[in-house]
Amino acid sequence: MNLLRILSLVPLGLTLMVAGCAETHKVMSLSSPGMDVEQKVWPALPDEPRYRYVGELTGEENFKPDSLVDRSAATKFFEWLVGLAGYSDTPVVLQRPQSGMIDDEGRIYVTDISRGAIYVFDKPAGQLEVWESSSKNERFVAPIGIARGAQGEVLVADAELHAVFRLDSKGNPLGEFGREVLVRPTGLTFDSQRGLVYVADTHAHDIKVFNNDGSLHKVIGQRGEGEGQFNFPTHLVFNADKLYVTDTLNSRVQIFDTDGNFIAKFGERGLSVGNLVRPKGVAVDSRGNIYVIESLHDNLLIFDIEGNTLLAIGGSGRGVGEFYLPAGVWIDGQDQIYVADMFNGRIVVLKFLGSSQ
Repeated sequence: MNLLRILSLVPLGLTLMVAGCAETHKVMSLSSPGMDVEQKVWPALPDEPRYRYVGELTGEENFKPDSLVDRSAATKFFEWLVGLAGYSDTPVVLQRPQSGMIDDEGRIYVTDISRGAIYVFDKPAGQLEVWESSSKNERFVAPIGIARGAQGEVLVADAELHAVFRLDSKGNPLGEFGREVLVRPTGLTFDSQRGLVYVADTHAHDIKVFNNDGSLHKVIGQRGEGEGQFNFPTHLVFNADKLYVTDTLNSRVQIFDTDGNFIAKFGERGLSVGNLVRPKGVAVDSRGNIYVIESLHDNLLIFDIEGNTLLAIGGSGRGVGEFYLPAGVWIDGQDQIYVADMFNGRIVVLKFLGSSQ
């Protein structure tokens, strides 16, 4: 087929491609590395399983046509045409995911510090979006913390831009706050009942609390090793009127009430399972179990409401149940646990199965 013949087919091909795309609908599903996911549980049998591996999120590969019909002649023609031009369509994938959240519609939002963007796994729409704009004239540089704000807003803490940014549900910038007081904001959480935004200011060694209008409400803590003091805090979560903070270089988790008063702490340095050396992400499930990322040893540690160690999941590697420098952890309304497996470039999803005890 000569070049003129090829070019004469382009208009027809584009028409077919557009028609085919209009009919194409994709669905989001969790991928798994070629295994029976029902068989991977923790603790291992014959003990009663408490957690089950569900799958993972990596990027565009999680979105597939919902039927084989969608792979039409138009699609094949377009792939052939693109091939003639020597163009390779590289899929969009996670690079270095940090933390995330889930909204009421089931959309999964993930911050990626390497891409400098927010990945939105939009299950209802069957598509992956990448939000790069922190404001009209600025792009994200190091987005780490993310949380649901008031009235459907998405709040993002960017460590290098020294601010918290507001986005609407479509990723459009709405404003920012904290740039004048934040040194290196990382973790982020929102108390919807009181309209307060909590920000872990890692290099200031404190937690800054903002009103919903962006004004500074109070500061919790200062540098130190005592109760209510911090040494490079990184992640936090607000749950059931309690604020949980990973006090990373003090190797512990601290818990505060709604007024910022110290309640309790757990964790210590050591070589035993359950010790915290470099804790990062923290989350709490519907039963009050506390999940902490132990990044140095590539573990997800589970504690009871009193801070007693229940289980460890992980170990260094790429396989199922293994992590490589994990960062954040968050939980949805069905007690599914999401782990930002940073250097493996994926989000690992586990399901809490409950307990008969």
